Amino acid sequence: DPYAVPAQPTGWGCADTRDTLREMTGILPYPFAPDYRLPKALTMHLAHPRVVVTKSARTLQLFDGSALVKTYPCITGSAPGDKQTEGDRKTPLGTFRIVFKNPESNFHLSLGLDYPSADDAHRGLQQHLITQQQHDDILAALASDLSLAENQKKLWYTPLGGEIFLHGSGEGRNGTAGCVALSNADIEELFTILPLHTPVTILP
Repeated sequence: DPYAVPAQPTGWGCADTRDTLREMTGILPYPFAPDYRLPKALTMHLAHPRVVVTKSARTLQLFDGSALVKTYPCITGSAPGDKQTEGDRKTPLGTFRIVFKNPESNFHLSLGLDYPSADDAHRGLQQHLITQQQHDDILAALASDLSLAENQKKLWYTPLGGEIFLHGSGEGRNGTAGCVALSNADIEELFTILPLHTPVTILP
């Protein structure tokens, strides 16, 4: 079990002169250039942000309208093809929207997508994967505020699968259970830049 203890310093020494001069040199530019080395996310002002994930290329491209702003490496589901059911480890294909921003994600930060879509709900009903009630709940959820847990439950917790996120903790991994994973530094940038309702297109 974790526990905390107070620090017990046994002695304090003067900082090394060379180290002190180095730190002072680094501090001096700030009074004259307050924007010095601002995080890139704070300088990327996008009028019409959109995202394109290409699974085969393992890339996530950030666009402002038609202009490519930046390309990020990413990983997707460990199984190929379009997502069909819960647990198939496939990343869904299509165009979705960011509908939920989770700053307390188990994967550092995450951006939730509105999968399954209405087309997925119709497919699931025709294939007898979901009930009529689940189909209707999905459509109602898609038209609702998906930042609310009760609406997320209707959308994400069916045999079609759900909880498809753009998230962090992608370092050192070869595949996901269906989400799009990036490095923690990259998801921090996207989490800041991308507003709710940003379109995310996922290609094969």
